[in-house]
Amino acid sequence: MRLPPPRGPLSGWVIDHLQGARTPYDGLGTAQVLDDDFQLALWCCYELHYRGFDGVDPEAEWDPDLLAFRAELEAPFTDWLRTLTKQEPSATIPVADQLRALIDADDGPSLAAYLHRHATLDEFREFVMNRSVYQLKEADPHSYGIPRLDGAVKAALVEIQADEYGGGRAERMHAELFRTTMRWLGLDDSYGRYVPDVPGVTLALSNTMSLFALHGRWTGALLGHLAALEMTSTLPNRRYASGAARLGATDEQARYFTEHVEADAVHEQIAAHDLCGAYAEEHPEAVGDILFGAACCLAVDNLVAAHLLSAWGAVPEGKVAS
Repeated sequence: MRLPPPRGPLSGWVIDHLQGARTPYDGLGTAQVLDDDFQLALWCCYELHYRGFDGVDPEAEWDPDLLAFRAELEAPFTDWLRTLTKQEPSATIPVADQLRALIDADDGPSLAAYLHRHATLDEFREFVMNRSVYQLKEADPHSYGIPRLDGAVKAALVEIQADEYGGGRAERMHAELFRTTMRWLGLDDSYGRYVPDVPGVTLALSNTMSLFALHGRWTGALLGHLAALEMTSTLPNRRYASGAARLGATDEQARYFTEHVEADAVHEQIAAHDLCGAYAEEHPEAVGDILFGAACCLAVDNLVAAHLLSAWGAVPEGKVAS
């Protein structure tokens, strides 16, 4: 993957550094967390731990200057995530029940309902383009949790991830199914192709997963994030599939969505009980982190939904009637 073009001084410094320049770093200045520049800079730092960039030394993954820079970005990013979430963990209520209550209380905008009934083909294409930034590496961030776990909890995570990776069949990998949907819409299905085109809030969605993935301290949050994804997936994907069919997609072209309708109905129970529930029993101190990760998943996804709906002149905030 090629390095994206910079969007400001922060991403410019990272990209120049990766290309061999050693210019002084002037600090964050007045940068805001959701700025395109801030999120692109953080995304570039994180991407070094995934596939890296064409022409960039793989050793850049452990460049101490870049790691220090990333840490400076992560501090306000983490603080910002905390401002988005208001969860009160309980020591007596099962964590699966607390996750369900958190999800049931979510009142974010329903992007899925709009795509189901109202979206034009161009709007559906923009939705898929934005989703591609993390969907083409959908399972990878959560797989970082596997070596940190043991026993039944590890087995539960591996069971979910095995389905995400197609059960050993490349053509059934969920990222590959998503590529089929992209091609239907005339989009380039290359990994990372649309990073230069999406807003900072979309990059923040990917960066939230990477923050939890790359820090052992956030293992509980990583599991909670995955649980929220799985527990909120079935109905939206049914609506995405119906919306795609309304716009002319074949069964194969909409298969990414229909696959999740079936798979995530099972994954929901595994993620809530066998993964997060069992982890909380082993690590009761991590209940707050589990709920934090789930709340971050919901909150940032709501921001992306609000951004897209507003851009389309639909419903900028609140729910779209289903």
